[in-house]
Amino acid sequence: MSFADEVYSMYREQLQDDEEDAISIVLNLLEDQSHEDLLRLLEKLSIDELSQMLGIYLVEMLKIKMIQDGKLHPHKSFIDSNRLH
Repeated sequence: MSFADEVYSMYREQLQDDEEDAISIVLNLLEDQSHEDLLRLLEKLSIDELSQMLGIYLVEMLKIKMIQDGKLHPHKSFIDSNRLH
């Protein structure tokens, strides 16, 4: 079972038809983790899961940069550029 499958099964009842539910759960789940906790989670991921996660992250970061440069119109995204380092 993938990490995403585990999270989904734990929070299945709280996830409705709004993307905001998923965003809230993920942000709350991650903010309580230490750097070491996050590294342990990454070590448990399969190569496919890790590649997918990094791919999604990079695409979202590129979209944010494109919005900042005026090359892309902003839309509602699960990433808040004010929270990024």
